[in-house]
Amino acid sequence: MYLLNESLIFPDPSSAPEHGLAAIGGDLSQERLLLAYNSGFFPWYNDGEPICWWSPDPRMIFNLKSNSPIHITKSMRQSQRNRGYEVRENTCFTTVMKHCGNLPRNDQDGTWINKEMLEAYAQLHESGHAKSMEVFKDNELVGGLYGIDLKDKGIFCGESMFSLATDASKIALMYLVEKLQALDYQLIDAQVYNDHLDRLGAVEIDREVFLSYLS
Repeated sequence: MYLLNESLIFPDPSSAPEHGLAAIGGDLSQERLLLAYNSGFFPWYNDGEPICWWSPDPRMIFNLKSNSPIHITKSMRQSQRNRGYEVRENTCFTTVMKHCGNLPRNDQDGTWINKEMLEAYAQLHESGHAKSMEVFKDNELVGGLYGIDLKDKGIFCGESMFSLATDASKIALMYLVEKLQALDYQLIDAQVYNDHLDRLGAVEIDREVFLSYLS
């Protein structure tokens, strides 16, 4: 386990165990966060604990070079056409983060999106590195997602999504995929496997393959 200090440095992600926890400590400064994402790490920890930095093997991604990077169901198409949703970008980034943090999840107690994370990612958003995709109905936010945009690598690092209405987060993801494909991005980093991501079309790849996209 690598203990971070004030120096802006991370260990070799290839040396991390399969579960991915490679380092603890440090801070959530813009410089460290950007170095982390560009190096294949992301922070994930519970409130009151040291910051934990992860690079799991395998890595869950949406392959934007695939003929079918996301599974678009009949229900999603019907929601897109008939539910009166409006998709916006980067109009309420912090609100999206707060909704993601407040949404109950079956596999988690509490939230990892604490005040420190909110402040850090809001700064990344202000500097153009963190983005949000938002779904509105009748001018009310009902779904969305956020993540880190590694534009020069063609990678969007997805952090979290939420939905307060049928298929709202899926619509946000669908629009994000379409936008990134038009910009010739390589992939969306979905980090670690879960059944929901699998149903949406995300796939697992070896960590070394993922890291090669960052090289």
